[in-house]
Amino acid sequence: MKIKTSKIAIIGCGLVGSSTAFSLVTQGICDEILMIDINEERALGEVMDLRDTIKYLDRNVKVRTASYKDCGDADIIVITAGAPPQKGQTRLDTLEVSAKIVKTIVDPIMASGFDGIFIVVSNPVDIMAHYVHHLSGLPKNQVIGTGSALDTSRLQNFIAELVNVDPRSIYAYSMGEHGDSQMVPWSTVTVAGKPFQDIIQDNKDMLGDVDLDEIVKKTVREGWEIYQRKGTTYYGIATTCAGIIKAILYDENRIIPVSTLLEGEYGQEGVYAGVPTILNRTGAADILEIHMTKEELEKFKSSAEIIKEYTDKILKEI
Repeated sequence: MKIKTSKIAIIGCGLVGSSTAFSLVTQGICDEILMIDINEERALGEVMDLRDTIKYLDRNVKVRTASYKDCGDADIIVITAGAPPQKGQTRLDTLEVSAKIVKTIVDPIMASGFDGIFIVVSNPVDIMAHYVHHLSGLPKNQVIGTGSALDTSRLQNFIAELVNVDPRSIYAYSMGEHGDSQMVPWSTVTVAGKPFQDIIQDNKDMLGDVDLDEIVKKTVREGWEIYQRKGTTYYGIATTCAGIIKAILYDENRIIPVSTLLEGEYGQEGVYAGVPTILNRTGAADILEIHMTKEELEKFKSSAEIIKEYTDKILKEI
């Protein structure tokens, strides 16, 4: 009898990759983590540091350095390597450099015999996820981008601050691009089942005139607000990625707004975008189509068209 162990490979040992590993280790989500980076000494340093945590944790998660050839039997591969945006750039401005980096990663991993699930974190994440899907030849359910999952967490925090409740009691999604064009279907937002728009109407004295567009803008800007203060973001996206991994490994059927390939859903075809998705052991098992107003659908369409424009540009260059 062979007992199956769960193995996660993290490509890129910068702040996002190492923080993702730390989140996996401290939560005890998997059995083994492979740390892979072009800078082998950096990868080894992260492994050594992570091993020092085990004594005081509930579980001994094995962490080691590895290479692409070790990825053949991995369950999930997380790609965090990419080009960070410079001051004044958007995530889309990093597209060509990130695409070149991702290609050097995916080709040798597929040569190792890998048939698991890719989770793409590298920005611009919707386009990079589509690119990995194209390069790998894997079914769409096995290639997932972190998409608007982090944006959704930020959105829920802002709404929770307004109504003074735990953000985990907020049911809301940021959708579309993980970037400037993302949108929020406000008609579907609820607080413990009560429509948020009803809460606004019922609590004028407390809430006043809530500017929903400004909340969306704050959600979009939050990453840049963090960037201006500390140079980059990593705790939020790392924990988001760990949550996605947990939903897959533990077969949770949890709904998280990740970037997945749309094939007619929300009226869109052949584009990766952030949408509520059921995650389980098969990866992106199914897309939840929530009912949006005509205006909300138009905003989602506009966001998807921006993603598609840049995706087509990269795919044509292959």
